[in-house]
Amino acid sequence: MTDLQERLDPAHLAALGSASTATISTQLLKLGLRNTFLAGLANHTPLAPRLIGEAFTLRYIPAREDLDVIEVYDDYDHPQRRAVEQIGPGQVLVMDSRGDGRAASAGNILLTRMAVRGAAGVVTDGTLRDMAGISELSMPVYATGASAMTNLARHHAVDLQVPVACAGVAVYPGDVLVGDTDGVVCIPRHLVPVIALPAHDQERLEEFIQAKIRGGSPLRGTYPPDADTLREYHETRARANGELLMTEEEN
Repeated sequence: MTDLQERLDPAHLAALGSASTATISTQLLKLGLRNTFLAGLANHTPLAPRLIGEAFTLRYIPAREDLDVIEVYDDYDHPQRRAVEQIGPGQVLVMDSRGDGRAASAGNILLTRMAVRGAAGVVTDGTLRDMAGISELSMPVYATGASAMTNLARHHAVDLQVPVACAGVAVYPGDVLVGDTDGVVCIPRHLVPVIALPAHDQERLEEFIQAKIRGGSPLRGTYPPDADTLREYHETRARANGELLMTEEEN
């Protein structure tokens, strides 16, 4: 596993930030990774930017009545509370809630605290409470839905920064999460430099293909692109880059 002390290249993160989760999933599929999309999650913060950041994980197991009592909220060493106070800028809190939405994974006050701390987002395969307030956050938040019940009714927080399962996908600390209107995809950290630029390039090519399809081109030869379509694409890109270079020189 890649050393978490090794910083990710900002150029790679920028490239991934401009690629859709569909494109990223395709790039991972080319490498043989088929289980990277966190199915069933929706974005609940329409005002927030796209999600991209490094995973900071929190694992829940089923609650037990003698342990998960309301008084645990007085314990600031509680793993959930520690996660909120330890997550840093550029990190996404990924909660393994075992797909159990009968009680919320967290609520608006905790998520607001993380947003103030500069967290890059929150992802859970469970539900959240106080959704009206959460929907106004400027931090992207993905969950399966809403529940008014506090987490203690179903969830017992046990571990931070360990491998977790979220929506059936293995997420390791430091993996990169990208989210858009389709949902969230998890990129193994060591593969970020492998797929970042190809994902960016695929996005540009598909924009070109989309324009041709809108213009009436048939699928055959266009999608997937044959040699003629690829040649046209590269010529179009070369002209655009040349015009941009001339404009920059004039300025």
